[in-house]
Amino acid sequence: MEHKTDIEIAQSAKPIKITELAAKIGIDEEFIEQYGNYKAKIGLDFLEQGEKPDGKLILVTAISPTPAGEGKTTTTVGLSDALSLLGKKTCLALREPSLGPVFGVKGGAAGGGYAQVIPMEDINLHFTGDFHAIGAANNLLAAMLDNHIQQGNPLGIDPKSISWRRALDMNDRQLRNIVSGLGGRMQGVPREDGFDITVASEVMAVLCLAENIDDLKSRLSKIIVGYNYEGKPVTAGQLKAHGAMAALLRDAIKPNLVQTLENTPAIIHGGPFANIAHGCNSITATKMALKIGDYAVTEAGFGADLGAEKFIDIKCRMSGLRPSAVVLVATVRALKHHGGVSKGSLNEENFEALEKGLENLMRHLDNLKNVYGLPCVVAINRFPTDSEKELTLVEESCRKLGVNVALSEVWAKGGEGGLALAREVISLCETEGDFKFAYEDNFSLLEKLNALAKNVYRAEGVELSPNAKKQLAQLEALGLSSLPVCVAKTQYSFSDNPSLLGAPSGFKITVRNLKVCAGAGFIVCLTGDIMTMPGLPKQPAAERIDLDGDGNISGLF
Repeated sequence: MEHKTDIEIAQSAKPIKITELAAKIGIDEEFIEQYGNYKAKIGLDFLEQGEKPDGKLILVTAISPTPAGEGKTTTTVGLSDALSLLGKKTCLALREPSLGPVFGVKGGAAGGGYAQVIPMEDINLHFTGDFHAIGAANNLLAAMLDNHIQQGNPLGIDPKSISWRRALDMNDRQLRNIVSGLGGRMQGVPREDGFDITVASEVMAVLCLAENIDDLKSRLSKIIVGYNYEGKPVTAGQLKAHGAMAALLRDAIKPNLVQTLENTPAIIHGGPFANIAHGCNSITATKMALKIGDYAVTEAGFGADLGAEKFIDIKCRMSGLRPSAVVLVATVRALKHHGGVSKGSLNEENFEALEKGLENLMRHLDNLKNVYGLPCVVAINRFPTDSEKELTLVEESCRKLGVNVALSEVWAKGGEGGLALAREVISLCETEGDFKFAYEDNFSLLEKLNALAKNVYRAEGVELSPNAKKQLAQLEALGLSSLPVCVAKTQYSFSDNPSLLGAPSGFKITVRNLKVCAGAGFIVCLTGDIMTMPGLPKQPAAERIDLDGDGNISGLF
């Protein structure tokens, strides 16, 4: 087979018109707003139509990610196509890519090889403008906040207590910490300021968790932007910003309909990062996928200790959604990396490293089965360099936990390469799980953090920095400490230290900052050196992206 790049494969695809796709899956024209021929928005009122029972929800997650790559999105797309090939009415539900990774080091998030969603270039770049709208709403609130202070500050906002930051959907370390309002009295009140990447904005989380426009406005109004001189929180509602913010998000709240290379419907909407936010696509998109398909396949970001944990403990808790089965994606190469092998030596057979790296896979599986009570299957994203003996070792190890393994070759073969995985998933969906959360609603904030640390990360517990202890006392005094927790930590390790690979033990999770997101409805707990505004690498992917005279894009991956 001739080797083609991801973008070359996507550009040679033959998609069907979006109106034809919508009609095929039972979405009437009245609910569709076209953005060209191959993408559209679906009106929220579609959720109120028809009596079809919801399909089975399949969550795709992964081991702790490595530079070797695991192919989680590729597996998710290929599994959807495989289910369709088996005659199952299937709908895919994914997050939208952020421009930060697209132009940085990770690349896009539309799948890869012959398991992609299209139009790949549109999805990885501006798509339907959702992220621009989210950034605009975020920055409108920032502008209204600073203007309120400039115009006399009737709410008595303490400029030193402002927690609301500006947002930009780009990796730009230069903007992490800035001083704004310089230039004289009429140019604003000078203060320390900064930018987060748009996917880390609370507005992104609000959009993804809101059930409808009324819920969106209510959540926006509860966003805390800072505190007054008496230490009481000041909200977007008090600044009268939530109505205008909602107006900017009027179209962004509607999920986007596209398709895979094999014409399986895909709803792509929202894109918070799982290491610094809750890492799931929107509730409305997932519910639409369940309404459209007998099987809805979705994914959560990074490893199961981040994306899957937040999918369950935040998204499912708030929405009532429940997965019928979980797919845990791994590669032999990534497991060997967790076993201590450098990236340059991953193609060499190494049973000792593989056996050590398997501890990471086993811990994630144990969490899914025993902490969350969910039926699961391991998908091994196969590489040509994997030996049969290595694959057998993975399979035998998983079976000791009562979990089956399916080889996935969807990158090279599309849906055909995922048929074995699809059959395992169909079988799992008929089994009964014992679904539960990692912590109870009535736990204190510290109890919730310790439950996650001990039961999911397998740490000895959490330690709060002096600053975090003060913040906890303030949250408790304000009655805000009962919310679910959203832990921001490195994706590379169960711990908060990215160099502790595999299945580390004997560590504690250090929480250095607690930030209440009252609109989203959770408390972000920042650990380790995690940052909410990434930077570009030494050789960013942007250097390889180009546009020719005919308007064709190259270099995207």
